[in-house]
Amino acid sequence: MAKLRKQDALDYHSQGKPGKIEVVPTKPYSTQRDLSLAYSPGVADPCLEIAENKEDVYKYTAKGNLVAVISNGTAVLGLGNIGPEASKPVMEGKGLLFKIFADLDCFDIEVDATDVDRFIDTVKAISPTFGGINLEDIKAPECFEIERRLKDELDIPIMHDDQHGTAIITTAGLINALEIVGKKINEIKIVVNGAGASAVSCAKLYVALGADVKNIMMLDSKGVIKPSRGNLTKQKAFFANEVEPSTLSEAIKGADVFLGLSKGNILSGEMVQSMAADPIVFACANPNPEIAYEIAMASRKDIIMATGRSDHPNQVNNVIGFPFIFRGAMDVRATTINEEMKIAAVRAIAALTKETVPEEVSKAYNLKNLVFGKEYIIPKPTDQRLISIVAPAVAKAAMESGVAKKPITDWEKYKQDLISRMGYNSTVMQQVTLRAKQNPKRVVFAEADNYKVLKAAQLVHDEGVCQPILLGNKTNIADLIEEYQLDLEGIEIIDTRSDEAEARRKKYGAILFQKRNRRGVTEYEAEKIMRSRNYFGSIMVESGEADALITGVTRKYKDSIRPSLQTIGVDKTIGKVAGMYVVLTKNNGPYFFADTTINQNPSAEDLVDIALLTHNAVKEFNIEPRIAMLSYSNFGSVDGGNPEVVRKAVEILHKNHPEIIVDGDVQANFAINPKLLNEQFPFSKLGDKGANTLVFPNLSSGNISYKLLQEMGELEVIGPVLLGMNKSVHIMQLGASVREIVNMTSLAVVDAQVKQDK
Repeated sequence: MAKLRKQDALDYHSQGKPGKIEVVPTKPYSTQRDLSLAYSPGVADPCLEIAENKEDVYKYTAKGNLVAVISNGTAVLGLGNIGPEASKPVMEGKGLLFKIFADLDCFDIEVDATDVDRFIDTVKAISPTFGGINLEDIKAPECFEIERRLKDELDIPIMHDDQHGTAIITTAGLINALEIVGKKINEIKIVVNGAGASAVSCAKLYVALGADVKNIMMLDSKGVIKPSRGNLTKQKAFFANEVEPSTLSEAIKGADVFLGLSKGNILSGEMVQSMAADPIVFACANPNPEIAYEIAMASRKDIIMATGRSDHPNQVNNVIGFPFIFRGAMDVRATTINEEMKIAAVRAIAALTKETVPEEVSKAYNLKNLVFGKEYIIPKPTDQRLISIVAPAVAKAAMESGVAKKPITDWEKYKQDLISRMGYNSTVMQQVTLRAKQNPKRVVFAEADNYKVLKAAQLVHDEGVCQPILLGNKTNIADLIEEYQLDLEGIEIIDTRSDEAEARRKKYGAILFQKRNRRGVTEYEAEKIMRSRNYFGSIMVESGEADALITGVTRKYKDSIRPSLQTIGVDKTIGKVAGMYVVLTKNNGPYFFADTTINQNPSAEDLVDIALLTHNAVKEFNIEPRIAMLSYSNFGSVDGGNPEVVRKAVEILHKNHPEIIVDGDVQANFAINPKLLNEQFPFSKLGDKGANTLVFPNLSSGNISYKLLQEMGELEVIGPVLLGMNKSVHIMQLGASVREIVNMTSLAVVDAQVKQDK
């Protein structure tokens, strides 16, 4: 798991606008007429329509896409009863997950009420605002009564995710695990360690799918729950069996399944060895499971293991379920979330695991062939198919069980709408970072006497993305570490000018001399040049002592790239270098801009090479490139000049690379607006989807475009990604932020992985 520091967490939540979410207008508001329509007097008309028919509130307001995340802060994560104010960061975070995974808007509401009746009355009073209510972090046993009564008294989807989210994910995993080991759910012996809301809900869902309650032993802090103990809550009493075992070590003997929702390190390897053949162990305590993954796997070869951690196979993560359950329920305007809908979600999640896994998911985890089996019984949280599989399954179950007010008739259209509304901008860097962490590389940071570079190096090291190598004056670096309270212990620091580096300078100078002796560089000069950190770092990568180089934060681009061009050189496959930026949009996914850093006035042949380099790079993101060769004309509307150069490049690409989706010359607005493009130019090879990859006719247009978007469009821009080098070298833009350096480092590691594989 990534090392998360307290100050980093505090900075994340406080820097810029405090918190994690904001309200964004969805209608025009720039003119007086807009404001008159938005409020008085125009707002009166929809108000009157709703007064006549309450269901019209879904037509004229955001209710149908608005979820409330509501808590009283009595059981927050592993922090306990910390109160409503202290729970707010968690509730905001849940709202963020709803938005990025299911495009559901969210208001977080923290209620200062521990009394059940008062809490219920409060939620009921505000419920007309929302299309669904996600109850969160409310302690047991009150949470059971709160959810039951609200579901009885309100007619919108309500779910206490702490109970049902974990239950749905573990049940899906259990179904698949049982299939793999050839056991039947009605025959297995289950031990549940923990008797809180999640544990009870999990066990109840197992029973709903066929498990025998007599075969379930549930333990709380006092041991096995038995009727003879007396004074049991209604929930515990349901699972109370008069059995001989009293402790976990006794109960686990001969068990087929262990489910842990308690605390870390309470299950030993010896206990696992005492379980039945082909044991299934779900150790879901976070951050430390009931048994460490390594200990469990070493104890039995026939074990199937799941945890709540992302650094092990089979992560039990509620984000696989709750966003899509609410999405499906709210899209059919369900009056509740019932057992049929939860079971439909279970079966959809379980079935998805058996489908062919998209390449981008496998690559993100550095797995060439991720297939259904012991190490893959639960879908990965980054699997983009979840929304189009789980949400329709839940919606269909709502309709079949008679709780849907707005049935869906065209399921294929609904699935496509779900996919298109997401854009998946948030998953691009998620996938890249996951992929980098699966096979970390050694990355040289050539400007380590800069605070931003040092901070980025600390973050990528903590995250497990790479092993940084820092080049710079050790005294200056030590001063920065002390001033900013950084932790770079164990990270190699090299002062390229120091006596300690003399042997390396000689060694690297000899390599440079061999490469540049016919360019007028003497052996003495080559060794002297090695005092330059960019040359030193480049030779480290070229000689195999490092895998990637990051530089350019404090120097001009041309000065930063020259050493790498002279030492590492250009990949001869295409024989050209170019710069590409990744522009992440909210709803339309990523766009790729090239060339933005290298070629000032490219010829037609140069544009062909740039297009090919960019095409290959975009493919590494597991995205099918649709390339628009941009100009100020559309398909020959202007003769001569720059448009003619672009048209010639397109002709070459169409002739020599017919397999590539590319067209032009075309103006930018037509390229990215498929409706506009098809109205005017239906013959275009860009088709109904438009372009996602934009090749600019010259450096000025490309550079200006991405910088304007970055500053004015409130979009995240990642880059520049240097294309066409023999090895992984990336030159940051002058003054790059810590976040930009971190993102580029992840890309550099993946780039190194790809180049080394080739």
